[in-house]
Amino acid sequence: MNSPEKPEVPPEPVLQLKGVAHQYGTGAAAVHALRGLDLTVNTGEVVLVVGPSGGGKTTALLVMGLLLTPASGLVRIGGRDVGELAERERAHIRLEKLGFLFQEYNLLNALTSAENVALPLRYAGVSKNKAMSRARGLLADLGLEHRTDHRPPALSGGEKQRVAAARALVARPGLVLADEPTANLDSATGKRVAAQLADAARSQGAAVVIVTHDLRLTDIADRVLHLEDGVLLEKENQ
Repeated sequence: MNSPEKPEVPPEPVLQLKGVAHQYGTGAAAVHALRGLDLTVNTGEVVLVVGPSGGGKTTALLVMGLLLTPASGLVRIGGRDVGELAERERAHIRLEKLGFLFQEYNLLNALTSAENVALPLRYAGVSKNKAMSRARGLLADLGLEHRTDHRPPALSGGEKQRVAAARALVARPGLVLADEPTANLDSATGKRVAAQLADAARSQGAAVVIVTHDLRLTDIADRVLHLEDGVLLEKENQ
């Protein structure tokens, strides 16, 4: 007699925020950056968070990236509650589980494109040959196979941001956090770079959260959320 099949257990979300609140200052001068934020991001999902300046987007991204501990609420990365972890453990999760992409490219001018992309792997102890092979492959995926040996001063803004995107993905993180990644790019280039980031992330099963003012990016996202005055005005379907 065949034993009944066990139901498949859905994977843990890559990111969960529950009741996350944070404020700057105290008393009458307090600024409530986040007010009971609830958010779930699943594997392979691209989520766009839009809203006005001062609405809480940057604070939310810092919390998601374990760069800021909120005043209250629950933060889980890959199902793990990170709220009580020591900074050394949080740094380890950032290195292994998270990728970061900012509007400033933060590339080292003394290194080639491939060397810049390989840095997270080298920090993690991966051999130079393996790290460089992975870096060159990702750059090729992003259309930069002809620029792997060029240094940042020789690259256009769009090329620099694609190098930075490859660096964010190189360690195969479960979640990539992008803060205004198109801010320094023209409209067409910005949209193309964001779409390439989304496609490359999906291809390796990573989720992406993009915090932006750029509403032209809505068509690359699976969900678009609006954050204003620390509150998500549009919440994801549960």
